Amino acid sequence: MMLIATGLTAIRSGRTILHPTSLRIEPRDRTGLVGASGSGKSTLGHALIDDLRARGFSVAHVPQSPDEALDPLRSMVFHWREAETALGIRPGAADQAGLFKALGIDGADLRKRPWGWSRGMQQRFVIAMALIGAPDLIVLDEPTSALDPVVAAATMDLLGEFLKDKETAMLLITHDLGLAARRVDTLMVMAAGHLVEQGPTETILEQPQTQAAADLSAHRNWMALPC
Repeated sequence: MMLIATGLTAIRSGRTILHPTSLRIEPRDRTGLVGASGSGKSTLGHALIDDLRARGFSVAHVPQSPDEALDPLRSMVFHWREAETALGIRPGAADQAGLFKALGIDGADLRKRPWGWSRGMQQRFVIAMALIGAPDLIVLDEPTSALDPVVAAATMDLLGEFLKDKETAMLLITHDLGLAARRVDTLMVMAAGHLVEQGPTETILEQPQTQAAADLSAHRNWMALPC
């Protein structure tokens, strides 16, 4: 089912930080939302999540850091059971083994607390929780900024492989153009609270039509990064 959101906006302290924006996302879409810091990309992501959830769509959110999703005083198995409960799934019914294997954390000790796992494993666990209910859309908001480039690349590769045959659409919000360029088919460019350009990834990178897109693609060092 196509996901359509219209007139998404946000105002803080009397100032418009997200101007009215509409999005259309197809099943299996792999879309990147990029822009400079403060451009409004995360605000648009949160507005999209709120709008779609309010209309009954299943939308999963992966935050920038696993610290935002995991309680350091609770075990990993506690977090997993809480996620199942929140989604209305019978305890143990989710394909935990399949998700953990796909994301490279099979065999990890769920009795441990988050600090007993590496940061990369924690973030993969958070992604696994987000995928429990086979959501219509998974929104990843700077999901690898807390990871080193090699671990970040491996994590996104595993996620991409897992989603390959799934209907779940993906929206990757990032300032890391290298991360987005290799993993999305469509790029959306934000600037000053406006969605200023949208199109096939290769076209945006090679033939940008706006200054914001040109500024991002001009820094060609992103091509050499491992992620």
